[in-house]
Amino acid sequence: MANGGGTERFLGGSVLSVLVRLFFISLLVGAAMAFLGLSPRGLFDSALRFVRSLTDMGFDAVREVGGWALAGALVVVPLWLISRLFASKR
Repeated sequence: MANGGGTERFLGGSVLSVLVRLFFISLLVGAAMAFLGLSPRGLFDSALRFVRSLTDMGFDAVREVGGWALAGALVVVPLWLISRLFASKR
């Protein structure tokens, strides 16, 4: 069993016993989800909505900061230009 030794060590037991344990754990988790009214599709959709809201919020924040920078530049750049023009006349 030299070939199965590494696999069993990685899986934490024989392949069959790990599959049986995973099946029963999946059955318990599925029953708990059904009891709570959760479905895999609903969880996936919720996770997708959450990621989309994060990216929307992130891009909205970038747009808002860009707007602040543009508004500030409308004031700062002309003042800087005027100060440079007056400084060059000396």
